[in-house]
Amino acid sequence: MAGGFIVGEAGKRADFYEGRITSYFILACIVGSLGGSLFGYDLGVSSGVTSMDDFLKDFFPAVYRRKQAHLKETDYCKYDNQVLTLFTSSLYFAALVSTFGASIVTKNRGRRISIMTGSVSFFLGGLINAAAVNIAMLIIGRIFLGIGIGFCNQAVPLYLSEIAPHKIRGAVNQLFQLTTCLGILIADLVNYFTAELHPWGWRLSLGLAIVPAVLIFVGGIFLPETPNSLVEQGRLDKAREILEKVRGTTNVDAEFEDLKDASEAARAIKNPFQNLLKPRNRPQLIIGALGIPAFQQLSGMNSILFYAPVIFQSLGFGSGAALYSSLITSSMLVIGAVVSMATVDRLGRRFLFIEAGIQMICSMVVVAVTLALKFGNGEEISKGLAALLVVAICLFVLAYGWSWGPLGWLVPSELFPLETRSAGQSVVVCVNMFFTAAIAQCFLAALCHLRWGVFILFACLIVIMSLFIILLLPETKQLPIEEIYGLWEQHWFWKRIVSKDSGVDRGYLRAN
Repeated sequence: MAGGFIVGEAGKRADFYEGRITSYFILACIVGSLGGSLFGYDLGVSSGVTSMDDFLKDFFPAVYRRKQAHLKETDYCKYDNQVLTLFTSSLYFAALVSTFGASIVTKNRGRRISIMTGSVSFFLGGLINAAAVNIAMLIIGRIFLGIGIGFCNQAVPLYLSEIAPHKIRGAVNQLFQLTTCLGILIADLVNYFTAELHPWGWRLSLGLAIVPAVLIFVGGIFLPETPNSLVEQGRLDKAREILEKVRGTTNVDAEFEDLKDASEAARAIKNPFQNLLKPRNRPQLIIGALGIPAFQQLSGMNSILFYAPVIFQSLGFGSGAALYSSLITSSMLVIGAVVSMATVDRLGRRFLFIEAGIQMICSMVVVAVTLALKFGNGEEISKGLAALLVVAICLFVLAYGWSWGPLGWLVPSELFPLETRSAGQSVVVCVNMFFTAAIAQCFLAALCHLRWGVFILFACLIVIMSLFIILLLPETKQLPIEEIYGLWEQHWFWKRIVSKDSGVDRGYLRAN
């Protein structure tokens, strides 16, 4: 299904791409990938804060009283409170809306400016949340955080995919997921220590969000714009200068010509969002913009991350043990991201998706069966069963960490041609944040009402998304980003759809 598809002169040029790994390129990757730490830190810190007694007493006293009433008991409904979940999900609704503004900035002003804009908004959100005295301030702070995440999640995957040499594009793009996972791990460590700082520990947890924001903004001052974006803006001399620096050679004619041809096709598109609906872009729309970002959240992973301490406390763990268990699961996520970086350009995207799907399904079934047999009767569960649940959740997190986590951002960012790339990535982030917010808002209520059945639901959804990958996604490993478009014309299903636009050639794919 995948193979090295070559299209016209543009395809032949890829054989002449030259370059090496330079210190300039490494610096660009490190600074650019830090955008993921915003997303990760918030995922981790919000989950821990919502289980801290001091935070609950100040803002959600009803939840605190219910928690104390069932302190040593298992209770599916201990944290079921829609205002509490709104604290988490409001950020993702803000990110959903802001990503369309981010698309305009990313396309017209560049990926770098979008990343820096996101860091400023995230900084303001961290300050407001740290100083919050009522729920309204918390929500306003979360909205600013959401705007920051909307901008960074829209721009960072594009930045990394465009700056990377095509043979290691998968590993480089996954730096976004790695920094996201490290952000979660650091947030869990912060929560572990601030939980003992009464009564203001939660303020420190939320306020430390300004640290990654400052690092990204300062780093952004020195961050080069991607050659793709500079060509798109008509700054050809600067684009070539940056391309030579990141590739470490002056012999970049072949790659630079592909960028210029892709840009010509992009400028011919007046409305990129409308262009996404055309038959020739249908595979990217269905797979990259809608399917993968939705399924990434429907896997149930972010529910585990949002509420890991809450889940473990509901399972009868003490407050300290719950945060400690969260540290374990976030460490698994980091390990998974490292494994994915090491294997994605050798084993391919499809292999990681499919293998992880099997592992995640088995893990969710184990969790569901264990809870169905032994949990929910108001009794404290045994240490053996608690350990089994932690192991099953860790295996689930590990599989997600090398598949849907990183690939959920990598694959969409490489599927779109340049003329729809910024618009397409906005739809990716929008869909991702919509389902993130919806799952965040509904998960605790679902856990309360469906009980162990919620994990069976996630297992069934993973079966569906695995079949989606098997049937519809071609392999894209080690293909130049501007040549992936040609895969659809060879795919058993998509070739019948993209052929409906056979009379409309993309500018840089026309034979000379």
